[in-house]
Amino acid sequence: MRHHLLTSVFFLATLMPLAGTSAAADRPTVEYSADSVIEHAEGAMKGRVYSTPMKERRDMTQEGMAMVTITRHDKKVMWTLMPEEKMYMEMKQGARQPSKDDPSAYTIEQTVVGPETLNGVSVNKSKIIMTHTDGSKFGGFMWTTKEGILVKLDALSVEQGNKERFKIELSNLTIGKQDPALFEIPPGYETMPGMDMGSIMNMMK
Repeated sequence: MRHHLLTSVFFLATLMPLAGTSAAADRPTVEYSADSVIEHAEGAMKGRVYSTPMKERRDMTQEGMAMVTITRHDKKVMWTLMPEEKMYMEMKQGARQPSKDDPSAYTIEQTVVGPETLNGVSVNKSKIIMTHTDGSKFGGFMWTTKEGILVKLDALSVEQGNKERFKIELSNLTIGKQDPALFEIPPGYETMPGMDMGSIMNMMK
């Protein structure tokens, strides 16, 4: 069960930076919170997201197991927390497969479709196609607010004939100040034993 949730988290951590490389999905300019549903090959994750322009926290549950990720753009690090065990793992930004999550390696085509209303929020819908120098592609549709909040992403990645569908959608979106404590490792947490980037990458193969 932990294997499935960990691979889900790192699949998300790889794709989300790519979704933010277009002008329509620049880092949000406001603080907000929302309910979140993420669907991909490993299953579905329900949870909640808390975000500021430089920090993001995602509380997720998959197959009855809870996990928290805290991304600190200001410190260039992501922490993965296991609340039940009170343990965490740290991953430096740029440490994971740099050739794949480096935006400069992609040719980006973006087409604005137009304004829509999604879950009671005014958004702009865009079509995006990203082609990597190795021929792999990532593309689909994204819906963003005027503040840059990615409310929905429905995309497909194609690599060596293999296709991966990825969907994320926010609901109950509320713009407002977030508690700074949400973006820190809670007291009493210890480093997760036996888990590092090498073991995570092996689990994802």
